[in-house]
Amino acid sequence: MISKNTICLWYDGGALDAATFYAETFPDSAVGAVHRAPGDYPAGKQDDVLTVEFRVAGIPCLGLNGGPAFKHSEAFSFQIATDDQAETDRLWNAIVGNGGEESACGWCKDKWGLSWQITPRALMAAIADPDRAAAKRAFDAMMAMRKIDIAAIEAALKG
Repeated sequence: MISKNTICLWYDGGALDAATFYAETFPDSAVGAVHRAPGDYPAGKQDDVLTVEFRVAGIPCLGLNGGPAFKHSEAFSFQIATDDQAETDRLWNAIVGNGGEESACGWCKDKWGLSWQITPRALMAAIADPDRAAAKRAFDAMMAMRKIDIAAIEAALKG
């Protein structure tokens, strides 16, 4: 059953592959129902995968194989909070190593063009530190990173 509010993500034929990758990569993620087209449509043929119900880190999603008309952009991203460097590295490397690409400040893009923020909780705490000079040092350190290095963030926070 589809949730009252579900994120619908448009794919160019890769919805099932993407949903399967997310389910294998992120905790509390799974692939649900796969619906096939009852007839031909502009981006596919009858019996092609039309939609895939899935969950990413507890968030209900629907992958729609709508064709090449629309692309993902950084205007939408999943922000995944990580607890330590090992989790940060595992998720980052899974996305980038599976045909994705690195970006700045903990952002990366998967091979389907969807943006992810792999964000250590330590980073969020550091940039919210009540000592604004310390928070700025941590923020400045983050601005020079691709994948977040927690030890470097903590060192910058301490000065």
